[in-house]
Amino acid sequence: MNDWLKAIGTASGQQAAQAAALEDNTAKAKAFGVTPENVEQVIQERSQLLHSVLPVFSQFCQHRLHTSLEKMLPMLWEWWLPLAISIASQKQHLQRPFIQGVLGSQGTGKTTMCQVLGLILQELGYRSASLSLDDLYKTYDERLALTQKDPRLIWRGPPGTHDVNLGINVLEQIRQAKTPITIPRFDKSAYNGAGDRTHPEIVYSIDILFFEGWFVGVQPIDSQLFDDAPAPIITDADKNFAREMNLRLSEYLPLWERLDSLIVLYPKDYRYSVEWRKQAERQMMAAGKSGMTDTEIERFVNYFWRSLHPELFIKPLTQSPLVDLVIEINQDHTWE
Repeated sequence: MNDWLKAIGTASGQQAAQAAALEDNTAKAKAFGVTPENVEQVIQERSQLLHSVLPVFSQFCQHRLHTSLEKMLPMLWEWWLPLAISIASQKQHLQRPFIQGVLGSQGTGKTTMCQVLGLILQELGYRSASLSLDDLYKTYDERLALTQKDPRLIWRGPPGTHDVNLGINVLEQIRQAKTPITIPRFDKSAYNGAGDRTHPEIVYSIDILFFEGWFVGVQPIDSQLFDDAPAPIITDADKNFAREMNLRLSEYLPLWERLDSLIVLYPKDYRYSVEWRKQAERQMMAAGKSGMTDTEIERFVNYFWRSLHPELFIKPLTQSPLVDLVIEINQDHTWE
């Protein structure tokens, strides 16, 4: 690790980093504003930021990620640093608080990414906060009434289980630079795992908000696409449920309109999320905590795929002008 850091500080190391930045795929270089004309300055700025953020990032790796700094350095250098610099630049040009949307299924690392970007942005002098789509769930009582009205909504998560107006109100206050802001929070452990609202968080002077979730920014699609939908949308009942969720998705569009930018964390194969969830549950059970069996996980994931199938909703979004950056994720969680 020390050799790597020393190399970045040398002329030859800087040249190698410049060459690597220009050899990256065109979309990535474009997203981070790297050109042959500015690459030297870009790498110098990134190198300076790297050294200033290392102490706090090292603690984050140890206490939050439970891994070594050395293992995470390539990710920090190639992705998180340039992404934070890009977001800071967009915030500067906007001259009001910036709202960054992050779309990613479970296991894509969206929460970790938002936390790391927050650390880097703090080093750059910006206050950031995070809001999850999960924080906007309706209360336990409201969801209980919702399930009684529509028994198909057996779990929280799909369109219709959130308080969209609450989210719009929060994002609008942030856009208007109001302070303090009351950010809702949700306790998933309440009511034996059914979950309920908990004490909100009071935050002051937010410069950048990360708004993340498993279908943040997702758009309604043509209902005819459900006629020949992929599994597990098989039966007529499955298709009717998928169409209903598609209709309810329209209620979220005013919320997405408050986003200034949208990043999609996109698994190369959407089925990776099943294995990632199984791995996470096994780790929890190995630590003595309760967790779902493989069969329960498959049933759980299939439920969400029936409501908003990744092939129908997420894949087309990766080609949409509504998305500013698509980060492809391999099975081993590495990014491309």
